[in-house]
Amino acid sequence: MMKVVYPGTFDPVTNGHLDIIERCSKKFDKIIVLVLNNPSKKHMFSVEERINLLKDVTHELGNVEIASFTGLLVDYMKENQVELIVRGLRAVSDFEYEMQMALMNNRLYDNAETLFLIARNKYSYLSSSIVKEVASFNGNIKGLVPEKVELAIKEKLKGV
Repeated sequence: MMKVVYPGTFDPVTNGHLDIIERCSKKFDKIIVLVLNNPSKKHMFSVEERINLLKDVTHELGNVEIASFTGLLVDYMKENQVELIVRGLRAVSDFEYEMQMALMNNRLYDNAETLFLIARNKYSYLSSSIVKEVASFNGNIKGLVPEKVELAIKEKLKGV
């Protein structure tokens, strides 16, 4: 059984993230979407909210599991017998950072390999940070995130 992990903060999950998840679900037996729990960062959504949003937008994909982790990704991989990491690349600038992470993960866990998927053109500019910034200024984020996520962002910003 070929399973992969797709780690990230997903704050919020974008259509670019969802595209990577859907593409992986067609290629692998199981994809584990891992929500990073980093207490030192300020997030728009809590880990639980991010997990619930991801579950909502991936519920039709039967081989997708949503989980969270704190600490080193390779520790999660060892515990769950996963050897392949999937990462999306939007631009050359992403590659430098992602390559460093891939090499470090492999150093920490010999069996860890990283597979890079190139973002589709229509998502090559899209990031969670851009979505949050546009939304914070009441900009139109329709088509950048799934509809449920768009509604959750608008609700979250009402309280700000």
